[in-house]
Amino acid sequence: MSNTPLRYPSAPVISLVSGVWLGSCAVFAAPLDEPLKPLPATPVLDASRVELGRRLFNETRLSINNTLSCASCHHLDKGGADDKPFSLGFDGKPVALNTPTVFNASLNFKQFWSARVDTLEAQIQQVVTSPAEMGNDWKTVVATLAAAPEYQRAFSLAYPDGVTAANVQNALATYERTLITPNSRFDQYLLGNTDVLSYDEKQGYLRFKEYGCIACHQGVNIGGNMYQKFGVIKDYFEARGNPIEADLGRYLVTLDEDDRHVFKVPSLRNVAVTAPYFHDSSAKTLEEAVDVMFEYQLGRTPSADDKTRITLFLKTLTGEWEGKPL
Repeated sequence: MSNTPLRYPSAPVISLVSGVWLGSCAVFAAPLDEPLKPLPATPVLDASRVELGRRLFNETRLSINNTLSCASCHHLDKGGADDKPFSLGFDGKPVALNTPTVFNASLNFKQFWSARVDTLEAQIQQVVTSPAEMGNDWKTVVATLAAAPEYQRAFSLAYPDGVTAANVQNALATYERTLITPNSRFDQYLLGNTDVLSYDEKQGYLRFKEYGCIACHQGVNIGGNMYQKFGVIKDYFEARGNPIEADLGRYLVTLDEDDRHVFKVPSLRNVAVTAPYFHDSSAKTLEEAVDVMFEYQLGRTPSADDKTRITLFLKTLTGEWEGKPL
């Protein structure tokens, strides 16, 4: 997908769907020009940098008080996100936004809910220094790692100039670029194995396109490549109440009124295993999240069967990590 951010009109977009309708039954042919694409293969990157990044991902000395690592909030055994509504920072206090998954994050066009940085390296730079997250500074991080013999050796193998802030960020980002979750049942379907999905799951995919979900959740990451306002049809925040600064989304970055309540559209890959949902963790289940999307983003009232089928389809997006389903 292009890295050019997209905006879609307020009205839901109804997409063409695959399949040929014969009476009340659908004949599903092999996918041709689908708006969703299978995940690419995991990239083959410098092995010494990947391994160093893996160690740093689990390294609590990145935080100011040696209590918090990237893995503390991004649990690779829990969908790459946090099962708590809000992760805890180094001081034990909850952060303001729900933690997004680190899996497939390299495929997003920007990082953070507000899409305020372009690269994984820039995201890492901000997380380490955030007073609500790791609370550290890069001079301290570099001095701490450079004083550890095991990191002296690892960095000298991976980088000619050894331990630097840029190299710490690059090693972590290199590891994160390998966190791809291939072989979901839906990816198998896109690659031609049309029997891998049940009739209801295929119907769910058709409904996903017909109702207009595909307008924002498309491409290889099924999201993550555009901005959208949360509350296109109805005012979500007025209905929810208790507004907080984090609800302002990209407005906090641009100070443009058009960006108020606008966020990066999240990826739906592995969505069945990354509850709770939305930036504010307001939806505890996938079914609740689907209800919110219909009411506030699409302004449509689906049948109970359609909602069930769409939810079943979303569950086919769960991929594998290290050869095992998430």
